[in-house]
Amino acid sequence: MIASPEFRKQLEGYGLTTAEILYRMPDHPALLQSYIWQEYDLFPEFPVLKKFLDFWTRSLDGPLFKVSVAHNRLIKPAELKALDGEFRLH
Repeated sequence: MIASPEFRKQLEGYGLTTAEILYRMPDHPALLQSYIWQEYDLFPEFPVLKKFLDFWTRSLDGPLFKVSVAHNRLIKPAELKALDGEFRLH
């Protein structure tokens, strides 16, 4: 069985990152729209999020207003322990 790419990222120190992005509507700048972005990223530098926000500012018309970030490490290498045994639940 091959581990998923997300699991491999978690073993490398990545954690689930969620960002709420508020941006102004291009046709109605007085209105704000919300976009939720979620990906595995490294705390505290957030290189994946920064790359996405760079893409946003270069390619999309809606100017950014506010970005709120939440990060949670779901699994860390230190949490893995080798167990000797097998347990079956019915």
